[in-house]
Amino acid sequence: MEWRNAAIIGTFLLVGGNGGVVWAEQFVPSALTALLVATVPLWMVLMDALRPGGQRPRFMAANGIIIGFGGVILLIGSSANHESPINAYGAAALVLASLFWATGSLYGRYAELPLSPLLGTGMEMLSGGVVLLILACALGEWGGFDHTAVSLRSALALIYLTVIGSGAFVAYVWLLRVAPTPLVATYAYVNPLVAVLLGYFWAHEPITPRTLFAATLILGSVMLVSTPGHPDESVRR
Repeated sequence: MEWRNAAIIGTFLLVGGNGGVVWAEQFVPSALTALLVATVPLWMVLMDALRPGGQRPRFMAANGIIIGFGGVILLIGSSANHESPINAYGAAALVLASLFWATGSLYGRYAELPLSPLLGTGMEMLSGGVVLLILACALGEWGGFDHTAVSLRSALALIYLTVIGSGAFVAYVWLLRVAPTPLVATYAYVNPLVAVLLGYFWAHEPITPRTLFAATLILGSVMLVSTPGHPDESVRR
């Protein structure tokens, strides 16, 4: 039972969530990627409300959901100034990845898993890694891999994600078990802002007025959704 649950969570989080984001980043700038991924808390609130015995969103949270998805539509669509639209396939992959991540997060919150957070997280990462390897083989991606073309910068990035990313994933999975869902989702406040700034200064990605306005809508909606409406709401959850 624990291995089955870990495999389900690992597949949703690491394959559908992280895998979808990695694939989409080939076509969508990192700043816009982070803004679309910031919709994860909105999906979590909606799915928690729709599941049997779930909690209905408060009035403020419901308004936040509407505002947030309005920001996503604004970010994806073409503007009146004929700005270059985001790659449709990449944007769709990011929305699906956010949905997968929210699904895996909610499932992991209530699923039967080992008491040790490290053991449970390791099982999830192992299961997700196996599924990703199978997909890579099925899609023939190994045929296009050339180890001599791997730069030092890419190798260091892989090491960083393996070490730091794994630690962050352990913390996230542990928080899902012990903290209220809105509190866990507050990581979405920082990620988009950091990605927009790094994308602008390091990757020279443009920041347009539409991007700034959409970012304001999305981040504002996340704050509305994640703000508790009652002092003891976290206890009830």
